[in-house]
Amino acid sequence: MKIFILPGLTTVLIALFVDQVTKFFVMDNASSFATGIQILPIFDLVYVQNDGVSFGMFGGMPWWGLSALALLICAVLGVLLFRSDNRIEAVALGAIIGGALGNVVDRFRFQAVTDFLSFHIAGLYWPAFNLADVFVVCGVGVLLLYPVWDARRQA
Repeated sequence: MKIFILPGLTTVLIALFVDQVTKFFVMDNASSFATGIQILPIFDLVYVQNDGVSFGMFGGMPWWGLSALALLICAVLGVLLFRSDNRIEAVALGAIIGGALGNVVDRFRFQAVTDFLSFHIAGLYWPAFNLADVFVVCGVGVLLLYPVWDARRQA
C-alpha cells in the first residue's frame, strides 16, 4: 500500500464527518434556520432540502439514480486515489470522495441533500450549498491547480 493512500482516506473520513455533523446541527435546529439567520450582510444560514444536484439541476430525478451516479464517480475516484503518486493529489481526491459520499448519505436518508450556506449580494442569491459541496469544489480546484504549481516549483 502506497504511503499516499492514508492521507487520502483520512481526508475522506474527515470530509464525511464534518459534512454530516454540520447537517445534523442544521436539521436539529431547522425551525431556527427556516427563515434564515444573517451572519454577514452577504451570508445567511438557511435550511433547504435539495432533491437535485448543483444549483438544483436535475431536481425531481429519482434520488437513487443520483446516488448511483455519485457512487460510480466515487469508485472511479477511489481507483485514482489508490494509484495516486503524491500526497496533494491523494488529499484532493479524498476531499472530493468524502464530499460526494456526504451528499449520498443524505440522499439515502432523506431522498434529498441538506443545504444551508447562502451567499447573496444586491438581491442576487447564489444557490444554497453545504460543506460537502465545499470539499468537492476545493478538491477539484486543487487537482486543477496543482500541476501548474508543481511545474512552476520544478522550473
